[in-house]
Amino acid sequence: MKRQKMRTEQKSNVKNSVGRLVFVGLSLLLQVLWILLLFLRLNAYSTAISLCFSVGAFLVALSIYAKHENAAFKMPWIILILAFPVLGLCIYLVFGHKNVVAKAMRRRFETIEPVLFEQIPQDEAVLGRLEEQDFAVANQCRYIKRFGHYPVYRNTDVTFYPDAAEGLAAQLHDLASAEHFIFMEYHAIEEAEAFGRIKDVLAERAAHGVEVRLFYDDVGSIGFIDPGFIKRMEAIGVECRVFNPVLPVLNIFMNNRDHRKITVVDGKIGYTGGYNLADEYFNITHPYGTWKDTGIRLAGDAVASLTVTFLQMWNATAEADHEFQTYFPKLDYRAADTGFVQPYADGPLTDGYFAEDVYLNLIKSAKHFFYAATPYLIISDDMTRELCLAAERGVDVRIVTPGIPDKKLVYQTTRSYYAPLVRRGVRIYEYTPGFIHQKQTLCDGETATVGTINFDYRSLYHHFENGVLLHGCGAIGAIGEDFAQIFEVSREVTEQYKGKRSMGLRIIQCILRLFAPLL
Repeated sequence: MKRQKMRTEQKSNVKNSVGRLVFVGLSLLLQVLWILLLFLRLNAYSTAISLCFSVGAFLVALSIYAKHENAAFKMPWIILILAFPVLGLCIYLVFGHKNVVAKAMRRRFETIEPVLFEQIPQDEAVLGRLEEQDFAVANQCRYIKRFGHYPVYRNTDVTFYPDAAEGLAAQLHDLASAEHFIFMEYHAIEEAEAFGRIKDVLAERAAHGVEVRLFYDDVGSIGFIDPGFIKRMEAIGVECRVFNPVLPVLNIFMNNRDHRKITVVDGKIGYTGGYNLADEYFNITHPYGTWKDTGIRLAGDAVASLTVTFLQMWNATAEADHEFQTYFPKLDYRAADTGFVQPYADGPLTDGYFAEDVYLNLIKSAKHFFYAATPYLIISDDMTRELCLAAERGVDVRIVTPGIPDKKLVYQTTRSYYAPLVRRGVRIYEYTPGFIHQKQTLCDGETATVGTINFDYRSLYHHFENGVLLHGCGAIGAIGEDFAQIFEVSREVTEQYKGKRSMGLRIIQCILRLFAPLL
């Protein structure tokens, strides 16, 4: 009875937020329809105007073709614009740009990033030691440093949690020990049982003078919390900010969301991984069967990069901090782990597709096996090619996706990618107990990634994301054990998708794959 009461209270909050989302959605739809109607009337007004629209559509399509982007990302826009010039141009203007960010936010990023990255210089001795052990991995780390500005560290202990509930328990313990500051950044927060435990700790620490900051994405949380959430947090001493609020005005940047998950305690301990702060992630509720998610705890030098990532987003949304040194303490810490740790972050302001390239480099370097777990598999031609080439040269390539979907259309799109992969040797598994949400890879039992970055266009091209590259760490053995347990309870569907498909299914899957970059 107690749990039913909790869910009833939660639904009232959800109703308030969902109502705001519906209002905004209808407002945006009306604006798009008005613009579309205006263009259509202009188009029908004279032959000259119609010709201008056609020429404009052709020139836009040509400019898209000339971009240095993956063909799979360009083709849907080209087809849509050429087939429906007016409608295609309208949709492209709203959703088709990767690097369109509000000017004020872009200026803040450009101002704050150089100052923040000065706080985390690369220790060349660490990179040199890695070169001695594995030059290929050192090259990967050098790439991350060059394009992401995040260094590789040692002197960091890593703990892997194969169950998000275990990560939450450890996180609560560390939060309760905070003495100076707590930073938390999450895509989704649900004001229910799991976050209630965190909220109690945050309130207690804030009452003892600890600086507490909480940052969340509006779209990610809009189905979980109501508009009064920020005031309730401020009432308990928690400074709270929201990323990219949903507004009833056409906004190209609305398509770019903060998908990161980060906790930093005193600059000494950090958490990241796949789980948000909502009940379903910890199997308190079960909307899609068993929810499988993972996370990691960092203790030591590498936490500084998580601090930078948090402060980057926090200061991009409002007035910047003036002093940062207090958030980067000199640590008197000696790690037991001798591995290499490199937290990194990506977003639509980064040149190129940095997060995807990290995955591509890992796949290219695989000698024996490459495993990946992802809730969505909607990948570029480059990713498909590298996975297939790895399998064809004898690497055991395995990908795990959910057995129970959270979004049926995206699930069918994910499945449309199976056939081209399995026919060239990639093995596909579906997590039978429910929904697998973790985003992690394992390469040859020596290198791994854990973070927020899905194998889909949203994560790789549109969202602000973060991850951690691990090499030679003790936690990598635990990640390998996690994959082994996943394979045991998952259903391999490789053979099922090697066979011939019906004409109708092929047509549907072709359409889904064609417009997959727009999902």
